[in-house]
Amino acid sequence: MADKHKDGDHHHSGDHGHDHAAAPMVDEISDFEILELAVRELAIEKGLFTAEDHRAFSEWNDARSPAAGSRMVARAWTDPAYKARVFDDPLNASKEVGVDWSEPSGFGTTSDYMHLTVLEDTPTLHHVIVCTLCSCYPRPILGHSPYWYRAPNYRRRIVRWPREVLAEFGLIVPPEVELRVEDSNAKSRFMVLPVRPEGTEGWTEDQLAEIVTRDTMIGIAMPKPGRTTDGPRPIHRASRPVHSGGRPTEAPK
Repeated sequence: MADKHKDGDHHHSGDHGHDHAAAPMVDEISDFEILELAVRELAIEKGLFTAEDHRAFSEWNDARSPAAGSRMVARAWTDPAYKARVFDDPLNASKEVGVDWSEPSGFGTTSDYMHLTVLEDTPTLHHVIVCTLCSCYPRPILGHSPYWYRAPNYRRRIVRWPREVLAEFGLIVPPEVELRVEDSNAKSRFMVLPVRPEGTEGWTEDQLAEIVTRDTMIGIAMPKPGRTTDGPRPIHRASRPVHSGGRPTEAPK
């Protein structure tokens, strides 16, 4: 990796006196970013919002995390009445952990999807969520989606070979456990309420929330005492990967 310097004028040893112009210290900007900048500046000029409004909203957006979802799961594990509300009325149950789906940003910006379903795992049933169309994801409750969730290799393969794909993440679902893949869409979102792991008896809600990671609420991992982050994991070679042509490779015969 090339060294970066604050000053543009510098020499490398062995250059024999030849000057090399420093590359401009800017990142490459995409066409979409240029379009966003133009629309943003126009909106500010027309008075739709101020530059300060944009800064505050951007900071809120960047700070979103799965913490509210973790809290929801932990409370459902410890409070049967709250667990019933999670399944009967998940939007109102979300408010109890600080998320209002009708105005998730706090800036008067409503969510464009208002149907959340919480999927309960059991010892004999495991759920995993996906969006095969694009990247629909319950952002108000789980924060930003991981990069692999939006990738074709996950979106196209998890619905066809779910056990193999989950194994690539390190999760082996026994054949006697039913596996259901729930596909999100423009108006519906899903999250998984995983099985509470053994060895957590007597734990507080705060302790339980720490082991409910984002991936456990997507369904590609299981909560485990002592594991409070989503990675890194062992890397397993993909079976039937999607290549540049967009078609999964069939298994060798």
